Amino acid sequence: MFTLLSNIIPLSEKMYLASLPLGGPGWAALPLYINWNPDLVICHLGPIVIRWYSTLWIIGLLFAYLIVRHLYKVQKIEDAKFDPLFIYCFCGILIGARLGHCLFYEPEYFLSSGTHMLEMILPMRYGMDGSWHFTGYEGLASHGGTIGIIIALLLYCRNLKMNTWTVLDNISIAVPTTACCIRLGNLMNSEIIGKPTDVPWAFIFERVDMQPRHPGQLYEAIAYACFFFVMWYFWKKKPNYVGTGFFFGLDLALIFTFRFFIEYTKEIQEAFEASMPIDMGQILSIPFIIIGIACTIGGSWLVKLGAKEK
Repeated sequence: MFTLLSNIIPLSEKMYLASLPLGGPGWAALPLYINWNPDLVICHLGPIVIRWYSTLWIIGLLFAYLIVRHLYKVQKIEDAKFDPLFIYCFCGILIGARLGHCLFYEPEYFLSSGTHMLEMILPMRYGMDGSWHFTGYEGLASHGGTIGIIIALLLYCRNLKMNTWTVLDNISIAVPTTACCIRLGNLMNSEIIGKPTDVPWAFIFERVDMQPRHPGQLYEAIAYACFFFVMWYFWKKKPNYVGTGFFFGLDLALIFTFRFFIEYTKEIQEAFEASMPIDMGQILSIPFIIIGIACTIGGSWLVKLGAKEK
């Protein structure tokens, strides 16, 4: 029993627990905080390091790939138009998420010199020793990723003569699965942590400090998984809504409305946010919420915007 509890109860409470009669009243009052400090690495394949974060990113993209492929087949969209879609999405998300973090959260650093501008593009950092060090992309912003994938999909629609809303709606049905996996990756990295709390399901992120905190990443992951099932339910009931902008709007409205309110449980990501009435994540969410509601409600402008290019 103590082996099972060893990762969720702090040492002082384990000692207290050991003194209690098994199943006694003291057990019920004990908060079962989760001590969180997983290994960042799943395994090593020779010189290659397989990390949880990158693996969950890939799993999320794979889910979206399979879902959208199914939707294209149901809608009888030819494979030749589906095949390039993954490259457009991957590049749009990665470039947008990276630039979004650099420009929304750390512009004073990344715009301060040519070397730092290169760090926006390269998965490397220029060290104090005067040499470059591989770090991967440290800092990806979901709002930037959303902007990036929308731009990439608009280019895809123009180049392949696709209906804009059909593509955006199909992608939007699948997007919550990828968002869920990315937040699980953040959880494995102990990043984007929540504020201190005494709720019984609090996590103690040992890489950060020993305070019980809201597992904000887990809240988001669970919400996004639920949003996928909501989107899937509406698609099964109203498949003819694909191509109207409804799913694109519903996706934006659900994700970013939730994101706006969940920010109240999360720590600020950058020091400049401490003096703001709402944080940067909330500010960036507001336009997406407005666009989402407008698209969900619909109107003639949606039909004009989604018309096929001749």
